[in-house]
Amino acid sequence: MSHSATPEPAALDAGALAEHFAAGTLTPSEVAERVLARVADREPELNALYLHEPDEVRADAAAATARWAAGAPLSPFDGVPGTVKENIARAGRPKPGGTALPNPPIAGANAPTCDRLLEAGVVIVGSTTMPDWGMLSSGVSSLHGVTRGGINPAHTSGGSSAGAGTAAAAGYGPFHVGTDIGGSIRLPGSWQGLTALKPSEGLIPLDVPYTGRAAGPLTRTAADAIRLMSIIARPDERDYLTRAYREMDWSLEPLAPAGLRVAVQLDAGSGLAVEPETLAIIEQAASLFADAGASVEPLAPFVGAEVLDGLVNFWRSRSYADLELLSPAERELVLPFIVEWCAAGADFTAAETVRNRNCSDEMARLTRFATAPYDLVLSPVTPVAAFAAEDPMPITDPLATMGHISFTVPYNMSGQPAVSIGAGIQADGRTVGLQIAGPIGSDDRLMRVAHWFETARGQGAEVDWASIR
Repeated sequence: MSHSATPEPAALDAGALAEHFAAGTLTPSEVAERVLARVADREPELNALYLHEPDEVRADAAAATARWAAGAPLSPFDGVPGTVKENIARAGRPKPGGTALPNPPIAGANAPTCDRLLEAGVVIVGSTTMPDWGMLSSGVSSLHGVTRGGINPAHTSGGSSAGAGTAAAAGYGPFHVGTDIGGSIRLPGSWQGLTALKPSEGLIPLDVPYTGRAAGPLTRTAADAIRLMSIIARPDERDYLTRAYREMDWSLEPLAPAGLRVAVQLDAGSGLAVEPETLAIIEQAASLFADAGASVEPLAPFVGAEVLDGLVNFWRSRSYADLELLSPAERELVLPFIVEWCAAGADFTAAETVRNRNCSDEMARLTRFATAPYDLVLSPVTPVAAFAAEDPMPITDPLATMGHISFTVPYNMSGQPAVSIGAGIQADGRTVGLQIAGPIGSDDRLMRVAHWFETARGQGAEVDWASIR
């Protein structure tokens, strides 16, 4: 088809691209060229990609185009563009972890997620940026500089899946994968109007599993998150912390919450107070669940400040263990905010470190117990809307606790799935995400409810993706 008649891929989801590929009305090569042009236009300002090799993108897209022409695609999504976060291993490529330290480790093999994407024929546009050691909720990095929000570059991308969120919002293809240990998928989701799922523990296998760590999708729509989960949520023996899950039904049929028991948590019991506009948007979202026939009731705070503080202090010690190995010259290369943040972990005794580590288990226990009676739990993703892109955190004191993750981190520790989905837009244009959490292993149902919420929330709550230049 002629170039002038080619649909703008940035406005098409993976389902529409798959239909075009199957019909022969659009090829993966045509889509790749449009995405590459978009990257070239927006990257100088947004800074979402760490590794980006256009020639390889073109070659992979050409191979997908040939497979479709031969009637032998690798999957329905063969040729759909996407990205992976820089800490998701791609064989032969460096993994600097967002820091400017020299000689970053080179991945010897692909991570499971990368393997699954390539097996499906997904064209990897690049590896996306992250802040130093993934321990910031922004796109500020000693290696990359500042990654900016794709909707409004003056605002933060969120983090630590910074580039992933911005790549999704800016239209660098439909499929983007980040990682999350305290909110690092859902925070960019909330602050960039995306659907962003932290799945059940180990449902997406990791080659470097760790308590609370998960990989998951950041997409413009719930349907694309479901499609991406159908590709990457498959068992892999390299994840030694995972469990056996029933086979998921990645249905695109929206599921109204009629008859479900739904809790609404508006106070996390720790951290920052919820901003009034955010609170009003979440309350309005909860009312839509009640209108649809759900049994909706309030849920009191269940994780106290001492538990959140203890977990954050353990993370300080864990990062200090990395910092301690560096020479004074190398320490100078790490973001000063991170150096000050983790240096506070040097003074804990061995016993204090163990007690801080135990806070992750206590948080898991408290979260599972409090949420067990419910099919779904609604809350803000984070108490605050997007802040300035140059700020490392919404709280700029490195010795303060992470008071913006009080709603997200409990579900990392408990292993339960939790999704951020756009619930509203503040008067100044900043997006607000609704967090919907569910029992462990209920990811497919959770995403169908999120898909329903998209149909119920109203146009005023949605980002007009076609208007994103």
